[in-house]
Parts: sequence; C-alpha cells; structure tokens
Amino acid sequence: QVQLVQSGGGLVQPGGSLRLSCAASGSIFSINGMAWYRQAPGKQRELVVTITSGGYTNYVDSVKGRFTISRDNAKNTVYLQMNSLKPEDTAVYYCNANWRGLEVWGQGTLVTVSS
Repeated sequence: QVQLVQSGGGLVQPGGSLRLSCAASGSIFSINGMAWYRQAPGKQRELVVTITSGGYTNYVDSVKGRFTISRDNAKNTVYLQMNSLKPEDTAVYYCNANWRGLEVWGQGTLVTVSS
C-alpha cells in the first residue's frame, strides 16, 4: 500500500507563483510514474503533467512554460512549481501515482488565482 499526502495551495494573485508538494509513504518502491491533475469548478478532472521514474515529463499545452514538475527521491516527494498563474488555473489540484497497476490519489488542495 502507498499513501499520498499533499500540502500547499491557497490564494494567489494573477501573475503570482505557488508550489505544491506531494509526499509518498508506504511501499514507495512500487511507484513508477507520478502525475498532477486538476479539477476546476464545474469541470471534469484534467491531467496537467506526468513524470516517469527516469525524469521524463509531459505537460498539457495550457501550462507549458509556466508549470514545472520535479521529484526529490530522498524525501519521497513530488512538487509542482506554478508560475505566472492565471485565473483559469483555479482548481483543486490532485497528485497521482501508479502503484502496482493501480491509481493512488492525494487528498487534493485548492488553488485560487484571483485579484
């Protein structure tokens, strides 16, 4: 079993920055690939970015050049650095991991971009 615990989120002005964290515990050696999703109010959940154990990343077009995913294996943590935030980035953000062929989710954290 593996658990994902998120931190970060909050209110930020347009053009501002925020960093989300997702710490994994349990059978972390079975994780191969992690991702960030988001769900805006009244919208379906959207895949934002993925990262493999080898460090390969893939971003949705709307965040390219603004968001960066990274991993700290020593801390068993994945991050999402969000820069140049826009109101349309407002959503609940979820981290996700592939664990033994199953999908494991963090609890979600709200990011609100507003002036």
